[in-house]
Amino acid sequence: MNRIFMFLKPYWVLAVTAPSFMVLEVMMDLAQPMFMQRIVDIGIANGDAAYVWSTLVLMLLVALFGFAGGIGCSYFSAKAAINAGTDIREEMFSHVQNLSFSNVDKLKTGNLITTLTNDIVQVQRMMMMMMRIMVKAPIQFVGSLIMTYMISPRLFLILLVLVPLLSMTMVILFKKGYPLYRIVQSKLDAVNTVMQENLSGIRVVKAFVREDFERERFSKANDDYMDSTVKVSRIMAVMFPIIMILLNVGIVAVLWFGNIEVANGNIQVGKVIAFINYLLQLLVSIMMVAGMMMMYSRAQASAERIEEVLETAPDINDCEDAVCADRLEGDLVFEKVSFSYGDHAIEPVLTDISFTAKPGEKVAIIGSTGSGKSTLVNLIPRLYDVSGGRITIGGVDIRKMKRTFLRSRISIVLQQSLLFSGTIGDNIRYGKSDATMSELDESARASGAKEFIESFEKGYDTLLGQKGVNLSGGQKQRISIARGLIRKPYILILDDSTSAVDVATEVKIQDALKTKTKNSIVVMVAQRISSILDAN
Repeated sequence: MNRIFMFLKPYWVLAVTAPSFMVLEVMMDLAQPMFMQRIVDIGIANGDAAYVWSTLVLMLLVALFGFAGGIGCSYFSAKAAINAGTDIREEMFSHVQNLSFSNVDKLKTGNLITTLTNDIVQVQRMMMMMMRIMVKAPIQFVGSLIMTYMISPRLFLILLVLVPLLSMTMVILFKKGYPLYRIVQSKLDAVNTVMQENLSGIRVVKAFVREDFERERFSKANDDYMDSTVKVSRIMAVMFPIIMILLNVGIVAVLWFGNIEVANGNIQVGKVIAFINYLLQLLVSIMMVAGMMMMYSRAQASAERIEEVLETAPDINDCEDAVCADRLEGDLVFEKVSFSYGDHAIEPVLTDISFTAKPGEKVAIIGSTGSGKSTLVNLIPRLYDVSGGRITIGGVDIRKMKRTFLRSRISIVLQQSLLFSGTIGDNIRYGKSDATMSELDESARASGAKEFIESFEKGYDTLLGQKGVNLSGGQKQRISIARGLIRKPYILILDDSTSAVDVATEVKIQDALKTKTKNSIVVMVAQRISSILDAN
């Protein structure tokens, strides 16, 4: 939790200003009962209407000062918490960008989405409430205790019984509530994961008429989440009635013994009224702490999940003497390369792989499904690191090259074509943000995409739906190839990237690639023999 609070440090002025305004509000609240006591014991008792009205005006002014303090505290605390939450979200997102594929595999996408959204919101709320309640509640509690003792030490004895009972109730319920909030967050992760998988694969779901199965799967995850939430709600449902019972018992006790004290002439009626008001303020402060504790327990579970992501060290890092040359050149060499997913994998995916690819050559990788073809090409840009052996380019181990330098000289067209929301031009320029229109045309022509792009009314400015939903599989693959070609890479990796393209179009693409990549190393993964006939 300490690391999370460090995000408030840049906004310490706001974080200090907010409680200062809250102190003003609390002091004004503590003054109110004394004005009421004077109105009853002096104004009403003596029939002095002028005194009553003048005191009421004074009460109103004090209330306005308190209101201004509350508004100021709310504004500054919200601003500090929102800024801190924004910084947490930005740092988390930036950190996730630096994580390796294996890191993301372990953390799971559904969990990351929940952490980046819901968990940060929980922490943000907790920060905002702490700047308000953690100042207001203690001052109001202590101030009310002092004022009740000053009014009547004998009635104060009632609080010596009431306050410990309330405190014990809160501690017990807090201990039970904290573990449940962790479970609630994990169940929410499961709901998000099911939703994400369903929405991503909605076409497959409908094609195989699996809507009922998906509804059942979602219902189960949703019911589990509901059950966990209900368990937490039960604790809240128990806590507040207990507090209200104790509160009412306290008020009845004060009225009972206060009546006796008034009858005996030991205390005035106005002071009993003031005592009850301070008692209410005291118990409200305890209830605020109770609510804060429950919120803190939920936020702590969220904070731990945020810290887990932030403290996840990338598996793939640049070494201290990493190379960053002007250009990438030389042969691509695999030397007895082995790879396993995870430290405890039963069997390696790749074992003792060796080959050499020279500039201008095309290396074809073909094999059965699950044989490790995609895994092999993912090792070249260091999306994963080798478990054994080494990969060199120009005699330099790629682990001794800066990742940004290495990856900027490599283009990889993945097996699943992923397009982003935006225009067709934006998606192709994703490979080179400053690409000119002529470069855009050149790469689109080589990939076979120019023909269908020109058939659209807006051409390159045609907006794509989420993940390119308004394009066919073959069209998406051709745009992905254009995106890979536009940066003119030294190494071009095509991971089964023409599987959705017809044979005639594939032949055109292959012919165009020969010209575009005559000085590059092309590594191609394919299922069809026809795709690799011209490979070296």
